[in-house]
Amino acid sequence: MPRLYRRSRKTQQQESSDKLAFLLNGEWVELDPVSPTLTVLEFLRRDRRLCGTKEGCAEGDCGACTVTIGELHGSKIKYQAVNSCICFVGSLHGKHLITVEGIKQNGKLHPVQQCMISSHASQCGFCTPGFVMSLYTYCYQQEPGFSRQKINDLLAGNLCRCTGYRPIVTAAQKLLKRKNLSRYGYSDQAVTAQLKKNHFKKSHSFSVNDATYHSPVSSDELATLLQDHPKATLVAGATDVGLWVTKQQQKLDCIISIERIDALKTTRVGKDMVSFGAGVSLSEARQVLMSDYPDLGELIRRFGSEQIRNRATVVGNIANGSPIGDLAPALMVLDAKLTLRVGSYRRFVKLDDFFIDYGKQDIKPGEFIESIQIPRVFKDAMFSVYKLSKRFDQDISAVCGAFNLQVDDEGIIKDIRIAFGGMAGIPKRASNVEQALMDESWSLQTINKVMPLFEADFQPITDCRASAEYRILAARNLLKRFFLETQSESIETRLSGAVE
Repeated sequence: MPRLYRRSRKTQQQESSDKLAFLLNGEWVELDPVSPTLTVLEFLRRDRRLCGTKEGCAEGDCGACTVTIGELHGSKIKYQAVNSCICFVGSLHGKHLITVEGIKQNGKLHPVQQCMISSHASQCGFCTPGFVMSLYTYCYQQEPGFSRQKINDLLAGNLCRCTGYRPIVTAAQKLLKRKNLSRYGYSDQAVTAQLKKNHFKKSHSFSVNDATYHSPVSSDELATLLQDHPKATLVAGATDVGLWVTKQQQKLDCIISIERIDALKTTRVGKDMVSFGAGVSLSEARQVLMSDYPDLGELIRRFGSEQIRNRATVVGNIANGSPIGDLAPALMVLDAKLTLRVGSYRRFVKLDDFFIDYGKQDIKPGEFIESIQIPRVFKDAMFSVYKLSKRFDQDISAVCGAFNLQVDDEGIIKDIRIAFGGMAGIPKRASNVEQALMDESWSLQTINKVMPLFEADFQPITDCRASAEYRILAARNLLKRFFLETQSESIETRLSGAVE
């Protein structure tokens, strides 16, 4: 079988000869340029013959391909579970990749593996490495606090069809009784020293067979690259773009990765506003947002899996313009704004105005979203967001509805914002419904009066997730559900996980 990466050859035409360098199970690896769309899974299985990592769905849904990736954050290294099937090898530069073959230390099984064996938590074994790596990654926490809810969240991105989850959960519960789990992993000091020894502060790019991969380290450099390559595919975690390659078999001629730009991975929390750079992941954003907006924290918890949330970004979910992107409706009713940049010029766009039509957003060639700003405080406001899907965890919404309400002391509506995903070709505000509710009493009578206006705002389609009739009915009922929840804290209208 031909190798998937190339050794240096003087006859090979390249834009740059920068090598990809990273740790693989504690050993230093240097690769000459690879295909920009070569996935970590392909590299491991077909080139390195590390076949413990499995390919199940090739779309980041089943977790069989889960690996652990460590990245330097200042002087410390942070490990996360990642779906290797939609992660490009170029993203490994300067990181530590750990596979299931690499967690055994000194010939002894890791406690995660031993707990899986003693709990009879594997039958066919195909999915087992993914489960092991999901739990292994969590062992790197200094004080891993397991609860049944946390176990469920950790394993929600790993699919098992034959063993059943009870023995796997039992294995996780056995694991939590072990002490000092982090000492069974790689030495943080040794790995950090190795990564720091090799300087990764410079940008790098390479080209193979007319396909190019750029990895800048500053926003200014990114802005210049996008002006030079306005048709380039911009990626952060590649949780969406990865599927273009694995499922749609697209050939991407030019990829620009933003994940090594520290300035875009910054979160700024002010008194009235929180700002996320374009590289801030959903996992990181959730930790900030859930204290102000518990419903938003719960929505993100149901957003894909832990592996996906570790790679997907807040801005990426907005930038792809999907009509069923769950964050957009919630952030629209919170009056979020985007900072867009082209060259040295920046402009600000309200999220309401960013979505123009299906597949069309207010973004110019060579322009990129630099950050998103979300208000922290709405005085006396009531905010809720609801996700309706066929499957509770890790599923695409049939309808996602968000509501933000302010009433005065007399119970009169002073401001209301309503937005839905899955109801139109773009995430969209219910403008006619909002206008009819303004300055009316917040009552069931008022709610019933505006119900017919939903059809003036939305003409949803029928697809595999829901019928048009269901979507309209669900949207109406979500408004009524929001009303009921604002009347009494004792009225429970939904199933939700614990917001930590």
